[in-house]
Amino acid sequence: MNRIAHLDPFTTTGPAKTLFDGVQARLGIVPNLFRVLGNAPTALAGYLSFSAALADGGFNAKLREQIALAVAESNQCGYCLSAHTFVGRRVGLTAQDIVDARHANAADERTDAILKLARSIVVQRGELGAGGLERARMAALTDGEIVETVAHVALNIFSNYVNHVAGTVIDFPEVTPGNGYVVPSCECV
Repeated sequence: MNRIAHLDPFTTTGPAKTLFDGVQARLGIVPNLFRVLGNAPTALAGYLSFSAALADGGFNAKLREQIALAVAESNQCGYCLSAHTFVGRRVGLTAQDIVDARHANAADERTDAILKLARSIVVQRGELGAGGLERARMAALTDGEIVETVAHVALNIFSNYVNHVAGTVIDFPEVTPGNGYVVPSCECV
């Protein structure tokens, strides 16, 4: 249900139109999340800038999508699960990689540790304490990787919450949160 307007990129004017044109040129479409964010062009610009900055970080596209899937599942965001499942497939994630990421699991030890850290940050609202950080470090994550994980979680929580508030209409093949999986309240890094 659409509770906040999804702006039409063809009739929108001003700063939002400029941002939409950039998204259209880069992606070939203007997803509904961006159409909602366009109601506040500074929010859309901030989201796009933060996302672009993180794309230049130490995590490759697959890992970024796996984090997004873990966060979306933790927050039960159907829009983001749908979008990141679609994008995840396009960057080379297998169906099993996607299911595993939703459960904050991965075959690769480093990726698994990052996904568990991401889920813990969401579930524990950032209050990991020394034990959570120690578990991340025992998995050989650097302080930089820990901070970059926090940044990805923050970006994804922003989009999850905008979608929850806005009731953003899903414009990707729909993926339903949960599917029998309940986010644990205590199995945290």
